[in-house]
Amino acid sequence: MRAMMLNTPGESLRLVDISIPEPAPHELLIRVGACGVCRTDLHVVDGELTEPILPLVPGHQIVGRVDAVGRDVTGFAFGDRVGVPWLGGSCGGCRFCGSGRENLCDEAVYTGYQRHGGFAEFCAADARFAFSLPDDYSDLQAAPLLCAGLIGWRAYRMCGDARRIGLYGFGAAAHIIAQVAVWEGREVYAFTRPDDEKSRDFARSLGAVWAGSSDAPAPHPLDAAIIFAPVGSLVPAALRAVDKGGVVVCAGIHMSDIPAFPYADLWMERSVKSVANLTRKDGEEFLAVAPRVPVRTKVTAYPLEQANEALDDLRHGCFEGAAVIIPG
Repeated sequence: MRAMMLNTPGESLRLVDISIPEPAPHELLIRVGACGVCRTDLHVVDGELTEPILPLVPGHQIVGRVDAVGRDVTGFAFGDRVGVPWLGGSCGGCRFCGSGRENLCDEAVYTGYQRHGGFAEFCAADARFAFSLPDDYSDLQAAPLLCAGLIGWRAYRMCGDARRIGLYGFGAAAHIIAQVAVWEGREVYAFTRPDDEKSRDFARSLGAVWAGSSDAPAPHPLDAAIIFAPVGSLVPAALRAVDKGGVVVCAGIHMSDIPAFPYADLWMERSVKSVANLTRKDGEEFLAVAPRVPVRTKVTAYPLEQANEALDDLRHGCFEGAAVIIPG
């Protein structure tokens, strides 16, 4: 099968021909129809996440059809459409797994990081961590839901009942969760790079009541803020933007260093939280909500051999919404 392979972090992916994987007893062999491109893929390829298997096939927002089923698999059959997210497995027996926090498991493995991902024509995935997908979405439109959507959903739920929510960085995750927030009657405030008027227009088109530069003050005190951009300096900026008792949620897996800030920015029971990965419960909840909104993903498609171009376009903000690789 054809696949885009990372041999050395910091270098481009290479198009290779490798063997189709054999599914283990709890695994599915999936013919990949689409695989979303995520900023986490950039962090892996650029070497900012330091524990990948190498050589590695990246990609962790996988949509495809079951092509073969391991002997111990239940709940899936040949031809079923499935989604594969970032969380590729956990131990199932530790205190985190036992308390509904499998996203914190020390033995967790991640798709496109510790197991081969979806920048390929086929992949193998643990059936216990795969999702059935709503019929409302094509493969292309469904792919961004599997990380941008799920991480956005987990971060959004950490905002509690916040009415005014700031979104810092308006890319794949923000454009999805903004639609959910507007649907629930909340006010969305979008913060983008100072020169990115295009993203601000995009945010307004999705219902944001205000969109401005990330270095501008919010027009009103916010109840919560979610930081999707991997920029540590946005944390103190967001703390200054939220009202007393407000929360700042850092939704990325990697972020540049957070600069020092005065305690006064945190005082009055403001808080900072991070989001780590996702749980299967997050997936079940969000994939049930998305068709009800309905969430509409804006997607730019790239053929498999242009995966490097897709990653570079993501790095430089060359598209709105999400990028998706089409292997076929």
